[in-house]
Amino acid sequence: MKRVSLLLGAGAWVLASCVGNPEGKKAETMDSVDLAESAGLGTELAVDTTDSKVEWLGKKVSGQHHGVVGIKSGSLFVDEGKLTGGSFIIDLNSIYNLDLEGEYKGKLESHLKSEDFFHVENHPEATFEITEVKNGAEAGQVVISGNLTIRGVTKNITFDANVEEASDSAVKATADFNIAREDWGVSYAGQADDLISKEINLKITLVAGA
Repeated sequence: MKRVSLLLGAGAWVLASCVGNPEGKKAETMDSVDLAESAGLGTELAVDTTDSKVEWLGKKVSGQHHGVVGIKSGSLFVDEGKLTGGSFIIDLNSIYNLDLEGEYKGKLESHLKSEDFFHVENHPEATFEITEVKNGAEAGQVVISGNLTIRGVTKNITFDANVEEASDSAVKATADFNIAREDWGVSYAGQADDLISKEINLKITLVAGA
């Protein structure tokens, strides 16, 4: 009987460990860096907080949850038709779930704002500052590096992005990548039989104009 119990326990542990990360390329992550000389050159355009957004998705053994979080303010820089830099502030109090309703939706949103995750009471905002923009493999593609601050921890991340429009009057850029949440101290593992993925998928849409 003892051996059976041990085998069942081991089986439960293996099942709990089989949570995969969301689809998406993981951003390269390193310590924070200074801005490149070319960052922030050109015309400054204000981020449209209505049309800009951050979509999030996290997985666990039993399923997944997704939603949005609002962008509070920001600006992007364009020089000779190219994105050169910028920054924006994310309002973590606006974390919103899109796949639940009623009591369960409220509980999840409250949990995400708690100390287990983003500790919004002490860290109500996350920030991103572009430190460098390089040309991508194809036209309209760029490789962006920037300092991302969450829970008072700053790391520099590098990811691919698409620039759909870039002029002295308007910019639209999108990106889709994963981050390892523990790099920013978001280390809550989940329930023993329902572990949470190590990575979070972020889809960012930034729209800015004069």
